[in-house]
Amino acid sequence: MLRKAKVIVFLSLLFIALFGPFFSPVLAQKKSQPVPIIKVEVVDFTGGTRLKITSSSNLNYSLRKSGEVLTVSFRSLSGLRYDRTPFSSRLVQSVDLAKSPEAFLLLIKMGSPDFSYTQSARWNPFELTIELRAGEEKKASPETKPAAPEKPAATQAQPTVAVEPPAPLARGGKKQVKTIVIDPGHGGNEVGAKGTYGTLEKDVTLTVARKLKEAIERGLNYRVVMTRETDLSVPLERRAAIANNNKADLFISIHVNGSRRVKATGSETFFLSLNASDEESRRLAYFENNSEELENRVPEKDFDDLKLILWDMAQSAYLKQSSQLAEFVQQELNELLNTRNRGVKQAPFKVLTGAACPAILVEVAFITNPEEEKLLQSEDFQARVAEAIYRGLNRFLQLYEKP
Repeated sequence: MLRKAKVIVFLSLLFIALFGPFFSPVLAQKKSQPVPIIKVEVVDFTGGTRLKITSSSNLNYSLRKSGEVLTVSFRSLSGLRYDRTPFSSRLVQSVDLAKSPEAFLLLIKMGSPDFSYTQSARWNPFELTIELRAGEEKKASPETKPAAPEKPAATQAQPTVAVEPPAPLARGGKKQVKTIVIDPGHGGNEVGAKGTYGTLEKDVTLTVARKLKEAIERGLNYRVVMTRETDLSVPLERRAAIANNNKADLFISIHVNGSRRVKATGSETFFLSLNASDEESRRLAYFENNSEELENRVPEKDFDDLKLILWDMAQSAYLKQSSQLAEFVQQELNELLNTRNRGVKQAPFKVLTGAACPAILVEVAFITNPEEEKLLQSEDFQARVAEAIYRGLNRFLQLYEKP
């Protein structure tokens, strides 16, 4: 038996010695696949700006224009890194790398949605050139196809390239709003913020949402859909999906505020932005995006991952209208509630990212402030909150329904 074991060991060592060199390169290649690195050079020229995007590997890509943002989607199974280089440009405000569930996104943010682009590409090495010009988008731009690349080496397959049509622009001001989606924040196991006297955010938001729905249906005769009618837990992604499935024209998410500072007071209204207006808004968005009751909450160090999906969504096309709606609602909150005016702010609220329509998030008073918690328990105050949001909404509709 011992002799047989020695023979097996000897044959194994002999096999490794003879054939190991043939397998080791293959195994090493499978074990470590280098992550492609992209570099972006931004140069202004007479009449426009040129972006030259290069990579250490050939990349499949597609382009899409949505509002002020031109998105270049890259598909790379081994990941993608962005070697950021500072630049100054008349047209381009920023270039950031983000990640959606399906692709890596290079987000080219312009100062205005009024721009056109053309592009061409070559491989071996990979180089994508995009020329941006201010002014109305040319008719040919959406149908622009990548220029025929240089013929790749015989041993490499030519990457496939697809150019997506631009996302639809914001609805025109004359279009009648037909469906409004109201989103009562939290619900079910996600109670939201808690008051000193035991008041729960999820209960207050549902009550206010019901009152707002009644006011809209009574005064505006529009169809109203709620993301939840009872005390149910609804995922953030599902809330935006409800709006889109119902072809919503407006999305209003209702919350009450919370803070570690017991004396914090007032109401504020938010619309979506990649960057928060201030540190307090950033922390608030983080709290709303990651409920304390969820065991799988996202660590704060990973909060920037939210940036990886925001500008891939259609919401970027509606920022102007969202800002206007937020302004009207905030003005009415200030007048009817007589609470501190915390203003209109921007923050990366996850619940707003997927809505393909103007969308706002209202933070009504501070449930963690004992005095404002008592107000939030009052049916009269809840009715005034609903009335304030309704009035702001009505002003917005009157503005955008003018002939």
